[in-house]
Amino acid sequence: MGMIEAILLTVITAATPLVLASVGELVTERTGVLNLGVEGMMVMGAAIAFAATQVTGSPYIGILAGIAGGALFSLLFGFLTLTLVANQVATGLALTILGLGVSGQIGEPYVGMSGARLEPITIPLLADIPFIGPLLFKQDIIFYISIALVIGVNWFLFKSRAGLKIRAIGDNHASAHALGIHVIRTRYLAVMFGGACAGLAGAQLSLVYTPQWVENMSAGRGWIALALVVFASWRPWRVLLGGYLFGAVSISQLHAQAFGIGIPSQFLSALPYAATIIVLILISHNRRMTLINTPASLGKPFVPDR
Repeated sequence: MGMIEAILLTVITAATPLVLASVGELVTERTGVLNLGVEGMMVMGAAIAFAATQVTGSPYIGILAGIAGGALFSLLFGFLTLTLVANQVATGLALTILGLGVSGQIGEPYVGMSGARLEPITIPLLADIPFIGPLLFKQDIIFYISIALVIGVNWFLFKSRAGLKIRAIGDNHASAHALGIHVIRTRYLAVMFGGACAGLAGAQLSLVYTPQWVENMSAGRGWIALALVVFASWRPWRVLLGGYLFGAVSISQLHAQAFGIGIPSQFLSALPYAATIIVLILISHNRRMTLINTPASLGKPFVPDR
């Protein structure tokens, strides 16, 4: 039981950044904006959070700095794609490359330094429950935020008036604009929310998952988060399920080596990305289901009538 508990704890730690980044991108895509810059925003959040923690000595200030860094970086994407109407795919790819470079510069003075690890929050009594207690009630604050975000976003999108407007913009931005909905402003807010979530996911990487700065430490998690949104068919609760599934796959290499299973380490390292490709192939095979769930305006530019 102790070994199973340890494995599940590592799965939770590995899955949390995927869930956070995916939830943020899901809201962004629900408004019709395809942001491929999640990887860059995540690694920027990791660098800024670690640097802020080293300067202030407080990982909580680091968390806030990572969120702010991701949100501000997303504003650049919003300005280019929503105001200047640049191509969303090309802009997202460019910002990913930019984020990897800038984060390397920010984090260069801190390479090799050990960071202030974000300590778990122990909920009295509940944390003492055998097996379940340490898994659910003795975690860091970012884990609890990720669960709250999934619940909150699910309610917001499908139970609130503002969520209905967001889905209307994603399905038909021209009709939403004709009804008086502020398309560009809503998309800006959604892009910033997605960037903030990606920044928080990056902060989790440098403060919880690996409490140190390593260049390119996001290691493709932003791309997995993009695939998770499609895997979840733009439903928040499915993002939670998919995030933990992919988190389990991503840490399988560590436990396989610990158990002495004779599988090449290169294959195990590639396994999360191979799983991503397989999932996308399976999903694209059912085109009817994909078309039903995909926001109709996804990736399409919008220029309001003047």
